[in-house]
Amino acid sequence: MCPFCYIGKRRLENVLAQFPHRNEVKLQFKSFELDSNAELNSGKTNAEYLAAKYNMSVEQARGMNAQMNANARTAGLEYNIDAMIPTNSFSAHRLTHWADTQGKMLELSERLFQAIFIEGKHAGDTNVLIQLAEEVGLDPNAATEVLASNQFADQVRADQAEGEQLGIRGVPFFVFDRKFAVSGAQPDDVFRDAIQKAWDDRSPFTMVESSAPNADAGGVCTDDGCEVPQSDNQSK
Repeated sequence: MCPFCYIGKRRLENVLAQFPHRNEVKLQFKSFELDSNAELNSGKTNAEYLAAKYNMSVEQARGMNAQMNANARTAGLEYNIDAMIPTNSFSAHRLTHWADTQGKMLELSERLFQAIFIEGKHAGDTNVLIQLAEEVGLDPNAATEVLASNQFADQVRADQAEGEQLGIRGVPFFVFDRKFAVSGAQPDDVFRDAIQKAWDDRSPFTMVESSAPNADAGGVCTDDGCEVPQSDNQSK
């Protein structure tokens, strides 16, 4: 689980809040697992997990966590990375896909980020996930059914495959209108430029009409009925 994802999300949201056309922008989260084989319960603290993964001392890992906490504060977030619990995020990803079918993907994603990086909750624990789902207004019984099954696993894997096809190797990664991309939790001005470029580059469709002389008008149907085109011969 990458702490830069929440930082990048918040910076993007802060920029969008000032964007004149923010109500016309739709956010969509996609799943991308950095370690699909991560243990559900490693029994390690976050510092111990990082020390083992990056071949450093636990003290060095704690220093890295302190730097991450400071970085988060620049986005208005009060991280407690030392309390973060290393786990497998696959069930959390499945749950957010289900939340999307209930119109609550954004709310659950925000709550998950907060729970993981600020509150130190176990995002691989089924009971925790059910509680978080209920807190954002989702049916806890339905959430229980989803987590007890393999529902939405295909959607998670499809997102992963799509990301890999786009050349994504790390997160956070932001795609704007499938034309512009930002990799990493970049400064606000980078997001601002990307959003503006995507907006300016919108391509309204261009009407194409026949260049042939005396060409018939195309037939059109509306709520009022269908208009049959008249050729020059028919109109004489």
